Amino acid sequence: MEVEKVPEVHLKKRAALEIAAEKLREMRTQRKAASLKKRGEYIKRAEKYVKEYRDAERSLVRMRRVAKKHGNFFLEPEPRLLFVIRIRGINGVSPRVRKILQLLRLRHINAGVFVRVNKASLSMLKLVEPYIAYGEPNLRSVRELIYKRGFAKLGKQRIPLTSNVIIEKELGKYGIICMEDLIHEIITVGPHFKEANNFLWTFKLSSPKGGMTMKRRHFIEGGEYGDHEHKINVLIRAMN
Repeated sequence: MEVEKVPEVHLKKRAALEIAAEKLREMRTQRKAASLKKRGEYIKRAEKYVKEYRDAERSLVRMRRVAKKHGNFFLEPEPRLLFVIRIRGINGVSPRVRKILQLLRLRHINAGVFVRVNKASLSMLKLVEPYIAYGEPNLRSVRELIYKRGFAKLGKQRIPLTSNVIIEKELGKYGIICMEDLIHEIITVGPHFKEANNFLWTFKLSSPKGGMTMKRRHFIEGGEYGDHEHKINVLIRAMN
């Protein structure tokens, strides 16, 4: 029985398809290996930061105990990071107040931003204090804000932080390649805090349950505006 000959052009096409399929398999294998390697790097960095945060907390506890043991007063570290929330509208206010709120990226009610503590930022906050609530966020608040409400600002687009690839693409040149790197840079007010903070879109928070009933009274008078210090974390969780 005579075997039907396959045209040469079909043989060449079949060989080309097999080569392409092999290259695709190799590419997928390499991509999977690279992904596993990246994941391992993310885990290592997260573990390193957890140890750093734990050591810092233990150091503070130890210093407080030593001060108490010797009958001394322990001076708590000055805050380096603030979280600022706009709580009021600005109809009828001066152009100066409007401009400062724009510079702080607080263009809407319930908008929130991280702010580095320095002389200039504290002066700005004092000028717009009746329209904002602010205080020192803890690690839990920073982590929950970024994971739950975090969006990247790419050009003029608001992009959800669904992948570490987005972070690495924009901030990789600063050594920030994943969510834990981003959180660490913010909470420690690191050398690239400005770039990391500008990468984040202004946080859009929800109104707390029952609303804010005392917006026109200072926090120390039982109201809402002004410096909440560490109690800002209570407000953040109510609005997050």
